[in-house]
Amino acid sequence: MTAILQDPTTKYPQAEEQQQDRPGFDSQLHPKADHGEKSYQGSGRLKGRKALITGADSGIGRAVAIAFAREGADVVIAYLNDDEDARETERWVTEAGRKAVLAKGDISDESFCKALIEKSAAELGGLDILVNNAAFQATHETIQDFSTEEWDHTFRTNIYAMFWLCKYAEPHLKPGSTVINTASINSFKPKSTLLAYATTKGAIATYTKALGELWAEKGIRVNAVAPGPVWTPLIPSTMPEDQVKEFGSNVPLKRPGQPAELSPVYVLLASDESSYITGQVYGVTGGTVLA
Repeated sequence: MTAILQDPTTKYPQAEEQQQDRPGFDSQLHPKADHGEKSYQGSGRLKGRKALITGADSGIGRAVAIAFAREGADVVIAYLNDDEDARETERWVTEAGRKAVLAKGDISDESFCKALIEKSAAELGGLDILVNNAAFQATHETIQDFSTEEWDHTFRTNIYAMFWLCKYAEPHLKPGSTVINTASINSFKPKSTLLAYATTKGAIATYTKALGELWAEKGIRVNAVAPGPVWTPLIPSTMPEDQVKEFGSNVPLKRPGQPAELSPVYVLLASDESSYITGQVYGVTGGTVLA
């Protein structure tokens, strides 16, 4: 039987010109994002695991939640404020036969991060996997347009929260547990108009490498995924309309990625198949080389 091959350059349609209010809503995206709802098939690689995923209401976070659930994990779906999108993620997790816990709140607040870890451990009966995925970004043409308040909020959401969540999770994590951080192509090739976001993503790559070494003797692995342009609500809610239409066209594959194309890497890094991998950053960039 001849295998059916899919040309990666034409697998998905190009993004359409559009705008949304922050933080963006998956239900309003056109074309719709693919989170693996119809395609991802699990094989028990995370059976019985307990996972907390931030930013799990939409985008990469939703795709990871769906994949983890179909691999056998129970999932805490942490999100900022979009109840409709969060309930949709919850539906897919429960349809996979796994427990889903909704946790609404702002991870830029240390007290919420601490409460989120305690809630996750209590509701799931422990914690094995922490996925630090939620992020904030804003596009500006000059450094003068970045306010101190926005700069601070970007750092508190993207890097401070990662520190707080790992710090409070550590007592719950055992040898074999994993942490997966969402970095970015901006960690290596920063886009000037994303100055604050790109700076935090560079910090995440370094943080991942340092914490991976720090926790190696504990048997807790820490890795990161560095996406290229991925079609999520973050894009039309933080970029000008003309840039949204061209989003992703500058990578070798000439299109943005879809969340479903990221989740298998998170599954690998959460599973025992990656037991000799820690302190690493994996690029899923549409062909752009990390350097």
